Amino acid sequence: MSENAAQASMDIKDILAILPHRYPFVMVDRILEIEEGKHIIGLKNVTINEPFFQGHFPGEPVMPGVLILEGMAQVGALLAYRSLPEAIGTKLVYFAGLDGVRFRKVVRPGDQVIFRLEIIKLKAKLSKMSGKAYVDDQLVAEAELMASFV
Repeated sequence: MSENAAQASMDIKDILAILPHRYPFVMVDRILEIEEGKHIIGLKNVTINEPFFQGHFPGEPVMPGVLILEGMAQVGALLAYRSLPEAIGTKLVYFAGLDGVRFRKVVRPGDQVIFRLEIIKLKAKLSKMSGKAYVDDQLVAEAELMASFV
């Protein structure tokens, strides 16, 4: 992670220093804004080179909804780690549940997904966040995400 722990953004090197995920499962390219303990805004550039587009769907590429949720979860995990830095490198964040999941629009190659998450509850063992995903300022997905540090 960069020297300034209170940075307002994170590049891919900062992200990979915290998240355990690696290609092809990193679903976030940059953090645009982060306020530890409060909220985070991240982005994912969706390209036709994503391996899932080979089968979802040939001739009509659509980003799977579960991968939109995974991107949302990874951005939320970055907020959780940055808010509880003692967990970085010592604990993993696992999904514990999803509530109120809604998919509003499809995401296609060439789109840039903006993930916006806010902390509802953050404890040493459990976190709950409200998340929304946007493309061109239009809501494409939303959910409440619960995760635990293990």
